Amino acid sequence: MQSLAMIDDWPVPTAAVAVVRADGTVTGTRGPLDRRFPLASVTKPLAAYAVLVAIEEGALELDEPAGPEGSTVRHLLAHTSGLAFDEHKVSAEPGTRRIYSNAGFDVLADHVAKATDIPFAEYLHQAVLEPLGMTGTSLEGSAAKDGVSTVNDLVRFAAEVQSPQLLDARTVLAAMTVVHPGLDGLLPGYGRQRPNDWGLGFEIRDGKSPHWTGATSSPHTFGHFGQSGTFLWIDPEVGAACVALTDRAFGAWAVEAWPPFTDAVLAELRSTAA
Repeated sequence: MQSLAMIDDWPVPTAAVAVVRADGTVTGTRGPLDRRFPLASVTKPLAAYAVLVAIEEGALELDEPAGPEGSTVRHLLAHTSGLAFDEHKVSAEPGTRRIYSNAGFDVLADHVAKATDIPFAEYLHQAVLEPLGMTGTSLEGSAAKDGVSTVNDLVRFAAEVQSPQLLDARTVLAAMTVVHPGLDGLLPGYGRQRPNDWGLGFEIRDGKSPHWTGATSSPHTFGHFGQSGTFLWIDPEVGAACVALTDRAFGAWAVEAWPPFTDAVLAELRSTAA
C-alpha cells in the first residue's frame, strides 16, 4: 500500500505500520515489524480481551461488583466506575461520568487475578497471547499501560477482533458498542468530548472531533491510541484494521500526522474494494 510510505515523513526515530483485513489478509506493511515497542494505553484492548475471555469462561460476570461501591466489571471496562485517572480515588458515582482511568484497569486486573487465582499478566498470556501466537508481546507491569508488542503481533490481534476465534462474535460486538451512552468526558490529548463514547475496553469514534483517527473514518471505528506514540484502529465499514507503533511519545506531531495518514489508508482500501 503506497499510503503506508507516509510514515517515512513522520518526525520519529522509528515507526512500523501494517493494515490487515477482516479475513486476516495483510494488505500492507512498512517498518520493522518484529521490533518490540512500548504500547502505553494500546495495552488496554489486550487486557480487555483477556477480561472478556474470563467472562466467557465463567470466572467472572460482566455485571458483578468490582472496584468502588456500586461499580461493576462493565463499569471498569467502560471507564464509568468513577475512579480517577491515575489514583484509586472515587471522583464520581458509577455510571454518571466517563472518567478515563488507568487506575480502573489496574483494579480490573486485580479482580481477574483473584477470580482466576492466576496473576493477570500470566492470564493474559494464556488467554490471548499464546493462542494467537503473539510471541513478541508481554505485560510488564500495569494492565493499563505497560504492554510491549510488535506490529506483527498486533496484526494477529486485530485479525482476531475482526473475525473472533477466542470469543463469541456477540461478545466482541458488545465490546464495540457504546456502554452508558451520552456520557461526556475528556479524551486524553484531545480535550472534552460530548459525548465521549466507549465500549468494553475499546474507544468508539462516533462523531468525536478532534480525534486521532481520520476525518473519513466511519463512526463505528473503534480501537485505542497510546501516549508512547502508538495506535490501533478497526473500521468495520471498510473491513480492515491499522496498527502503528513508534518510539516517540504522543504529542503535536501525532495530532498532525495521524489523521491524514488514516484518511490516505482508508482511501486506498476503498479504491481497491471498488
